[in-house]
Amino acid sequence: MNIPLSSYPRIVIIGGGFGGISLAKKLSKKEVQVVLLDKNNYHTFQPLLYQVSTGGLEPDSIAYPLRKVLIGYDNFYFRLAEVNEVYPDKKKISTNIGELTYDYLVVATGSETNFFGNTEIEKNAMSMKSIPQSLNLRSLILENFEQALLTDDYHERDALMNFVIVGGGPTGVELAGALAEIKKGVLPKDYPDLDTRRAQINILQGGDRLLDGFSDQASKKAEDFLEKLGVQVWKGVRVTGYDGKTVTTKTDLVFESATVVWAAGVKGAGIKGLDAEEVLAGGNRINVNEFNQVVGYPEIFAIGDIAYMVTEDNPRGHPMVAQPAIQQGKLLGENLANLIQYKPMKPFKYFDKGSMATVGRNKAVCDINGYRFQGIFAWFVWMFVHLFFLIGFRNRMVVFINWVYNYIKFDREARLIIRPFKRDYSQFKD
Repeated sequence: MNIPLSSYPRIVIIGGGFGGISLAKKLSKKEVQVVLLDKNNYHTFQPLLYQVSTGGLEPDSIAYPLRKVLIGYDNFYFRLAEVNEVYPDKKKISTNIGELTYDYLVVATGSETNFFGNTEIEKNAMSMKSIPQSLNLRSLILENFEQALLTDDYHERDALMNFVIVGGGPTGVELAGALAEIKKGVLPKDYPDLDTRRAQINILQGGDRLLDGFSDQASKKAEDFLEKLGVQVWKGVRVTGYDGKTVTTKTDLVFESATVVWAAGVKGAGIKGLDAEEVLAGGNRINVNEFNQVVGYPEIFAIGDIAYMVTEDNPRGHPMVAQPAIQQGKLLGENLANLIQYKPMKPFKYFDKGSMATVGRNKAVCDINGYRFQGIFAWFVWMFVHLFFLIGFRNRMVVFINWVYNYIKFDREARLIIRPFKRDYSQFKD
């Protein structure tokens, strides 16, 4: 990898997400050598991926070059690499560009879509955990409407305009709201020769309410917002299969759809070598202690979504969202410096800043520090928080200008098929 030898301890960080970047910044003034590895050369602001999927934003406005994050930091190195395996006994990792030894290893690989072992759904449904996946979804949505123009079969046309979102968490709710606004404000203008009123947006939730981690008040209000937008909310419905055409459930409900988005769960993006039974917890996450040390490996740490830390306040681990990753990254930067200097480390304590989700124009729900509010004020709070946590001044300005334009014009001009996502439509003619 052409990483120079150094008298400083070498800290290798796997993953340039929220946790990896927070840790790298915290180590910038420490006497350590830091090597950041990621399979992409950019950081993705995942909370806004759904806006890329629905044409509200272009992908470069929510991505930021990882090398730019490290500019001006001494003894920092970035390598575009995919880690294949960790060898804890040799303090070494293997990647697609070579091997690298470490003094301390930090796993910050984040999470990936969890299909719960259903290979049929995994093969045919769409995910939305990365920019390429979001671009694929955007292309598929637009291509389905183009295809709907070409068919004379009403049944096929309805299936092409039928959206099924599996999962009633923040991702599913925000995507459903965005699609409903597209149906109302964009499709009639883009497809005047198509009866877009027949387009359906269905959100399927296995539990008895949406936004399970939010307050009952926020959950009910989000459902009300969606129903007013024309979204059909189905609760207590668990999906059992999707063959590319038909969505089957544990109930009598059956949906025929060309666009199924799976937002029903995530799991840790694990690494070979750290997959022993005593290391892994539920959801493919890595067991760590209160200092984010991997159980049984004092030189290896895990932060963010991949880390499973059981505490009195979080008996099932911390939520797999950005804030725990950011807070763990910052504290681990201090703890690694203390560890190197033989000073005691500080245990991690998560400060829950609250939860929020937007359901569309002037519609959002917020649960922050015991305060619960919904509607237009919550929507402005949601926008401010997301702009604040975006990395890079340019990204903040581009996203803000896009939001203002979309609000005034009720339009989404990024509805472009840049990279076609081809699928076989013949099965819908049956």
